[in-house]
Amino acid sequence: MKATTTDEEGLLRVEDQVCFALYSTSRAITRQYAVLLEDMGITYPQYIALLVLWQRDGLLIQEIAGALELEPPTVTPLIQRLEKLGLVTRQRSREDERRVHVFLTARGRGYYRRALEIPRALGHATGVDRAAAKKLIAETKAIKEFIQEKS
Repeated sequence: MKATTTDEEGLLRVEDQVCFALYSTSRAITRQYAVLLEDMGITYPQYIALLVLWQRDGLLIQEIAGALELEPPTVTPLIQRLEKLGLVTRQRSREDERRVHVFLTARGRGYYRRALEIPRALGHATGVDRAAAKKLIAETKAIKEFIQEKS
């Protein structure tokens, strides 16, 4: 069988698609985070969970999942791994044992200081300064909100 080109006019070139630009950039940034987080011994998903907890400690797993736009069954093993690292503890709610609160340990709170350097280092690694990052965040949020309103 001979190879052919269906898209002869180049209307659906992968490199010209917004979806692929966002997807490939997200993957590249996540790989860069892996490098930046290596010294801390945590993964990118663990880092973003810690970001949520550094803003408000003692959240329910469901609240962490909501903040990360993930399902609670996805977040539970992530929190369990953070607990094994000694960064958080889990505590069942006294009112409802099905609900689990997550608290930072002293070590988890200490990681906050170490993480303060991450945004600047990422900016340096990507060539995106603080002002450009704020603009990019606003633009991607606007796209997401537009999609959600239309859904």
